[in-house]
Amino acid sequence: MRIRLRGPAGSTSITLAETATWGDLKREISAKTSILAFELKYGYPPKTLDDSQLEDHTSLSEIGVKFDGEQLIVVPRDGPPTPVLNPVEPASNSVPKTSSSPLPPLSLSRKQTPLITDQDIPSVPIPSLSGRLILRIMPDDNSCLFRALSYALLGPTIDGMTELRSLVAQRIQAQPEFYSAAVLGKNPDAYCRWIQREASWGGGIEMAILSQEFDVEVCSINVQDLRVDRFNEGKKSRCILVYSGIHYDVVALTPYEGADPGMDKRLFDVIDTGNGNEHDNGAVQGAREICKVLQEKHYYTDIKAFGVVCNVCGWNGNGSESATKHAKETGHMDFGES
Repeated sequence: MRIRLRGPAGSTSITLAETATWGDLKREISAKTSILAFELKYGYPPKTLDDSQLEDHTSLSEIGVKFDGEQLIVVPRDGPPTPVLNPVEPASNSVPKTSSSPLPPLSLSRKQTPLITDQDIPSVPIPSLSGRLILRIMPDDNSCLFRALSYALLGPTIDGMTELRSLVAQRIQAQPEFYSAAVLGKNPDAYCRWIQREASWGGGIEMAILSQEFDVEVCSINVQDLRVDRFNEGKKSRCILVYSGIHYDVVALTPYEGADPGMDKRLFDVIDTGNGNEHDNGAVQGAREICKVLQEKHYYTDIKAFGVVCNVCGWNGNGSESATKHAKETGHMDFGES
């Protein structure tokens, strides 16, 4: 089933199986919108979906709403958001967080050992596009999302990281009714200062904003499960990012193996074939084939189960939940993959 979403960052859509559950729907909405606590409105005039009695295992077919083809309005709920892994302003290393103090997102870095060598970089031929899709790997420097989008939107020779960060901050400041503390996870002014720092990661909020700023669709393919998340869907061109848990790379079209990256095609035309259907001459499907290769090479971090080490005190644990618990108890916010 296909469901349209309208939230603070704009409109998008998700696709779920007919057997999907309430938990599946919530996870997809959070992945698309980066909003972890929300209420839903549906129908016309919009009415609130009562989820007070719903369990994660409840089938969507049991809820009494015809979700297929429906537009859901995603309204952030008041109160501090659930902590997620994502770097923010440095916290004190000695003052523990209290239970009443919202915990900001955490800083997490990948292992420094190479996950893939230059000889292993996957590519797939796309005859309909007269070239090969290839993975262009971005540096592990906490700005990988901005570097990937800069590569795709501005070109491989332009370092647009600072410009893109500034555009995000400007949009947030221009639309305070949309980008509230409930959506951002912190005071909007503080978020704007933070996102313009080189050490701060970007995610769904930034992809939603920048896709609108450049009037393109951004497709992000998750290596671990091959899920495709689309931001600013329905535009005439799209770029394709590869998300590997705590890192972003970009997919480009090269005319032949070994060609200079300056010859890359980074945006792919989207052709509307009517009745809600479209194609891009196989670009997204080819990118998913690349991600299948990366999946086989385990080029991803499972943030629910990976080994994690605190870079402040040396504590070891497993998964984002244990890291969040350690951060709450100690105030330590700097973690790495062990």
